Parts: sequence; C-alpha cells; structure tokens
Amino acid sequence: MLLRSILTQVKQLIPPLDGSLHKGQSGRVGVLGGALDYTGAPYFAAISALRFGADLSHVICSPTAASAIKAYSPDLIVHPILRADASPEQVSPELKSLLARLHVLVIGPGLGREPYMQAFAKLALSLARAQGMFVVLDADALWMVGQDVALIKGYRRAVVTPNVAEFARLSDQVGIDPGAPADQRAGLLSRALGGVTVLQKGATDIISVDTTGDAADLEARLPGADPAKEKAQETVEVDVEGGLKRCGGQGDVLSGTVGALLAWAKCYEDGVFGDKSIPASRYPLLAAAGASIVTRTASRRAFFKEGRGVVTQDMLPEIGKSFAEVFGEDAQGQDKGKL
Repeated sequence: MLLRSILTQVKQLIPPLDGSLHKGQSGRVGVLGGALDYTGAPYFAAISALRFGADLSHVICSPTAASAIKAYSPDLIVHPILRADASPEQVSPELKSLLARLHVLVIGPGLGREPYMQAFAKLALSLARAQGMFVVLDADALWMVGQDVALIKGYRRAVVTPNVAEFARLSDQVGIDPGAPADQRAGLLSRALGGVTVLQKGATDIISVDTTGDAADLEARLPGADPAKEKAQETVEVDVEGGLKRCGGQGDVLSGTVGALLAWAKCYEDGVFGDKSIPASRYPLLAAAGASIVTRTASRRAFFKEGRGVVTQDMLPEIGKSFAEVFGEDAQGQDKGKL
C-alpha cells in the first residue's frame, strides 16, 4: 500500500505529453564523469535519462573520453571540458554556466579517482549546491563523499545510490554501527548525512530519508499528524522483481533514471506543469523510488529476452516499455485506440 501511494505521487511529477511543453521543459540532465578508462558508465547514465523521457542529456567529461561517448550516441551533448592540465579555477566559469542550464546533475558514473577528476567533481558539487540543483551521487562520487562528508552533509536535494560495497564503506566512514538492523541502516546513513536521501541497492532496494524537522514532508505523508509522535524517517522498500543476472552498468542506468525524475521534479517545482501540491522535500525520495521500480522492471524484461548473456545495453530499449508498465500507457501519452 505504501509503494502504491508513493507511485501515485510520482505520477504527479511526470510531465504531460500533450504538446503543451517546449524542448527542454521535460528535463535537462547533466552527467559528470568519464575519464580515459571509463566511457561506458556516463553513456549509460545519460542515455537512460533520455530513454526514461528527459528532453536533453549532457555528458561533462574529460577530452580522453569524449570521442568514444559521442560515438556511442548522437543524442547526447558532450562537453569535454575536464582537462587534466586545467585547474578547477580555470574550468569553473564554463562549468557554472553549463550547470545553470540544467535541472539536475548526476556525478560519478565513470568518474574514476584521478586527482584532477575528483577535483572537478568537488567543484561541480559545490556549484550545484550554490545553485540549489538536485544532484545524484554514484560510483566514485561516493568515494569522494566518504573522504569528506561535509561535501554533501545537510544537502537535502541530493540522492546517493550506493551498492553493497559502497554502502558498507560509506557507513563505516560515518560511524554507523555494523550491528544495526539491516533494514535500518539506510535510515541511519541518511541521518548521518544530514537528511540526504539514500538509495541502498540490493536484492531489495531500500530508500530512506531522515526527515527530522521537516514538517512539510510529514504533512505530505500523514496529513494532520503530530510531529512529536511520528518517526523522523521515511523508508520505502522496493522488492519489484528484477533480472536474475546483475550485469555491470545497471547502477548507471539507475542513476540516470533517478536524474530524469529529479529533472521533472525541478520542472514541476518551477510551475512548468502540475499543481505544486507535493512539497520539494519529497522529490528525492519519490524520484529514487520511481526510478528503482522502472530500472528493476527493465532488468527483468531484458533478462527474460537474453538470459544469462544479458548486458546493460539490452536494458536500454526496455526502459520506455518498463515506464509504461509501471505508470500506465496514459503516462506515455498513448491513449487507448491511438498510436
């Protein structure tokens, strides 16, 4: 019942497909990552955002990765501005201008741990926070956060998407008791990060956000509730069936789809569509839940077709179909009887 209620709210963040919106008003997503050895991850994140329904998808990467990413798809807008021989101060004006045109920034796919790429990721996160952007952090952006939790602590417009190993490492870095109940650890991590939404990937995806002091979020979840008597956390478990083969790159698909939903949430927040009845404090959790369900569904559909040999590339054509399966054909703008 809780998941059904969550999906009802997610549907309010989906832009209408009735011809009323212009290019870019259904989401402009940025993915920052992509160094010499890592070109697939930013591609999968960026193209998944488009397959989910975002209008425009940008990849901000190093020049060594740009040609490969461009060759993967002409639909992506590639910015090879993260040069190893440039300082963050030199890149900052161009990066700041670029971020001002986006609704959300996904940091981490293919980022790597080279000092220059990590420095640019820190710069991008700082600029995004200053501009009030929604952000998604995955892969080596989580390693970056673990080195300095202050980079993200208290920024409630952020979602982190750790896998099993990343979750264990980050939990240890912020001092979470490893003996804590497994179903409570995501909430404890969210609390340690100051209310950042945590999407803990696993056999069941656990999404949790610490809502301490967030009266608007409580009212949206439980109208008329007494804050003093309610838990200061919200946790959603997504056990929707996925594929039986966990191929590398599926996490990048997830970060891209979370980014697409957050881009829509920003458009909703700006009044481009919808009635703005959902408070902004709920957008990260709703985006994480909706994206988790669609990504797991795409994984299942791809595995059904390809079996043991499934690869991440096989998931891409299934994203739109999975979106329709989860949210209904009407959310795709396809009324019955019409094509």
